[in-house]
Amino acid sequence: MADGSLRADPAVFRRARSVEEAHPGVPRRLVGFFAQGRLTAIPVRPAVRRELLAHLTGTLFESERGYSEAEVNAAFRTVHDDTSALRRYCVENGLLVRERDGSVYRVAAA
Repeated sequence: MADGSLRADPAVFRRARSVEEAHPGVPRRLVGFFAQGRLTAIPVRPAVRRELLAHLTGTLFESERGYSEAEVNAAFRTVHDDTSALRRYCVENGLLVRERDGSVYRVAAA
C-alpha cells in the first residue's frame, strides 16, 4: 500500500485450499510434490522423503499380503515412473520388507 503497510490477498488462501482439496489424503507438507495425482519429484531431504514413502506405502499397499516385484512396480507406477528408486527407498527405510530371494515384498510391521 502507499503508506507502507501490508495487506493480505485473500486469493492466496483460496488457492492454497484448492491445492489441498485437489490432493485429498496427501499430508499438507507433501502436497507440493504432487501434480494431477502424480508425484513430480522424490524429496531429497531424508525426513521428508521418508514421510512421503510412508504415505505411499500406507495408501498403495495392504499390510496383510505379499506383493511380487511386478505388483510393487505397478503400484508405484500409478504415482511416479521411477519405480525402482521408490522401491529401493522403501526397503532402505524399512517400510517394505523384501524376502531374501526377492520374490515377495511386504509392508513392514509397525
